[in-house]
Amino acid sequence: MQQDLQQKKGLVEGVFNKVFDRYDLMNDFMSLGIHRIWKKDLIQMMNPSNDKKLIDVGCGTGDIASLYIKTTSNKTSILCVDPNKKMITEGKKKLNKYKNITWKVGYAENLKVPNNSYDFYTISFGLRNTKNLNKSLAEAYRILKKGGRFLCLEFSKIENSNLDFIYKNYSKIIPLLGQIIVGDKKPYKYLTQSIEKFVNQEQLLEIMKKNNFKNCTYRNLSGGIVAIHSGWKI
Repeated sequence: MQQDLQQKKGLVEGVFNKVFDRYDLMNDFMSLGIHRIWKKDLIQMMNPSNDKKLIDVGCGTGDIASLYIKTTSNKTSILCVDPNKKMITEGKKKLNKYKNITWKVGYAENLKVPNNSYDFYTISFGLRNTKNLNKSLAEAYRILKKGGRFLCLEFSKIENSNLDFIYKNYSKIIPLLGQIIVGDKKPYKYLTQSIEKFVNQEQLLEIMKKNNFKNCTYRNLSGGIVAIHSGWKI
């Protein structure tokens, strides 16, 4: 499934080139800091154990990798992948004390790693930035080991109409915050548009199933502002 907004040449790269050095601050403003709780919920849902290999795609500055390492007492290996070189550089700086994290510039649709390599695949707030959902999910399935688990944390669709009204009105001021934080509305305008255009919870579940994932489920967080989708390679 092709995502039309992300097909515009250089759009996504240009967005993150403008905000890479304030990415964590951006996430704090957009979610009022709650993204940190959502990411902890993702790790808790994963329930990782030592020596289980993780690939984190669309890794940003490495929040998921940091939480994963702490949960596994630093007894694991992680590959962090992001299409943006500047974001990778920021992540390396932030987590330079951890020697078992490997960083790689790459795209979810073509990860260039061997088949059946990882126990866990995570992507947080990155799937909606890919150009093609089917290719991204097929690639996730390919690189997972049998018995491996796919977990996606992503903005989703709110079920409560009152909360949805509040959220949509709050979203309108996010580009204005962008003007204040990075001096440019455009990155934040893209981010709000990408959230609005992204598939809903049930649609993503069906796309996962079509790409061979089994026992697919999702869990809404904060009333459906975000959702965690889970699927297994069996």
